[in-house]
Amino acid sequence: MKLSVRFAGLTALAALVATGCAPQTSSNSSSDKDEKTGTLRVWLFQEVGNDPKEKVVDSVVAGFEKAHKGTKVEVEYIPIDTRAQRVKAAFNDPASAPDVMEYGNTDTAGYVKDGGLLDVTEQFGDWSEAKDTDPTARQSVTVDGKLYGAPFYVGVRALYYRTDVFKELGLSVPRTMDELASTARAIRAAKPELYGLVVGGAYTYGAMPFVWAHGGEIASGKGGSYASGIDSPEARKGIKAYTSLFGDDNCPAAKCAGMGGNDTVSAFAAGKAGMAIGGDFSHTAVEAGKVKGKYAVVPLPGVKSGSIAPAFAGGNNIGVLKSTSHRTLAVQLMEQLASKKTQGELFEAMGFLPTFTDVRQQVARQEPFVKPFVRTLSAGTKFVPASPAWAQIDSSLVLPTMFQEVISGKKDVTRASDDAAKKMNTAFGSAG
Repeated sequence: MKLSVRFAGLTALAALVATGCAPQTSSNSSSDKDEKTGTLRVWLFQEVGNDPKEKVVDSVVAGFEKAHKGTKVEVEYIPIDTRAQRVKAAFNDPASAPDVMEYGNTDTAGYVKDGGLLDVTEQFGDWSEAKDTDPTARQSVTVDGKLYGAPFYVGVRALYYRTDVFKELGLSVPRTMDELASTARAIRAAKPELYGLVVGGAYTYGAMPFVWAHGGEIASGKGGSYASGIDSPEARKGIKAYTSLFGDDNCPAAKCAGMGGNDTVSAFAAGKAGMAIGGDFSHTAVEAGKVKGKYAVVPLPGVKSGSIAPAFAGGNNIGVLKSTSHRTLAVQLMEQLASKKTQGELFEAMGFLPTFTDVRQQVARQEPFVKPFVRTLSAGTKFVPASPAWAQIDSSLVLPTMFQEVISGKKDVTRASDDAAKKMNTAFGSAG
C-alpha cells in the first residue's frame, strides 16, 4: 500500500521488523582516538519521499557545524533493503564505517553482540533530556543494563473501527477482548461481505498484544539467558484468543491465515472489514481509502473492561559506532539528532512519533488522530527480547508458523506453542 510522505518512514519500520537481519561477524574494535575536529559521517535511512526528513536533518547539521568550528558532517541516506549488508561491511571495516548511524530498534542486541555500537550509558545519563524518554523506548537501546544509542522515534498499533457500521448495527466500541471477539462476529453475521475484525496469521505484532494482555510473555531473562515464554499457560490463553478469530464467523482461515499487517490494514482501508489492528503509521493509508470519514481509532482493549492491551513498541534508534575516532563529537551529534526539538520537527515533517513523553503529549494536542496511540504508549508497551537471537527467530517466522499451525488445525495450541518454544530456545542458546 502507498503511504504519504509524512508516514512513509514508519512503513520502513515494518520492513526492518520483518527482516531483522544483523551482521554475523565483526573484526571491529574500539578506537582510541577522540578527535575534536574533522569530518563526521552519518548514515540515516532513506524514506519514501525523503525530502522532509532531509530538511530537518540539514538544519541540525548546520547548527552542529556552527557550534563546532573545524567540524564537517556528511550525511548519507542508505536504502533500508540493503542496510544489513552495509552495516555488516562497516562493522568489519572501520575505515568505511560511519560515526553515527540510524538503526531499527529490534537490531540493537545483534549489533551489540557484533561489537559495532559504542556504550553511551554514561553520556546518556548526563543528557538533560534523557529523563523524559519513554521507558520502553529506553529499553530498546539497552542490552544487559548498558545503553547503546538514543531512541529516535516509536510506533504502536491500536484498534481502527468503522463508525458507520457500528452506528447501523447499534454496536458499542469493545471494552474487552471478549467484547472485541463478539463484536467482530456480530458484524460478520449482519454483513457477511465484511470481515468482522480482519486479522492475519502472519501478523506477529498484531498478535503479540493478545499474548501480553493475558499475562504471557514472548520470552524472559536477559543477555544469553533468555528463555521462551510462549508455551506458558498465560501465553497459550492469548494464542487461543487470537487464533479463535480465524473462522467463517469472522475472518475465514483460507483468506486470513496468510495475511500480514499491511494486508489487514489494506483490507480495512478498502472497506472490507469492520475493524482492524493498525498503527499510527497506517493513518494516511486509511485516509486514502474508501473508509475516509467513516472510521475512528481507540486503544486495543485488554482482558479487563477499560484496560488497554500492551502494544509492541516499534521504532528506530540513533547510535554511535565503536570504531569512531570522534567519540565526543559523535555522541553530541547523536543527542542533537535525537533531541526533543528534532523529534518534534520530524513528527511535523514525517509523522514519526516522538520517544519523549512530554513531546508526545504536545503533538497529541496538535493532531487529534495521535491521541489513541499516545494513550496506548502511556498505558505501557512491550518490546522483543533484547537478544541477538531475536533476528533469527523473527526471520525464521517462528511465531507466524505457530499461529498458522493452530489456525489450520495442524496442531493444537499446546503442541504448537511447545514446538515454537523449542525453536526459540535453540536460537537463544546459540546466541549465548
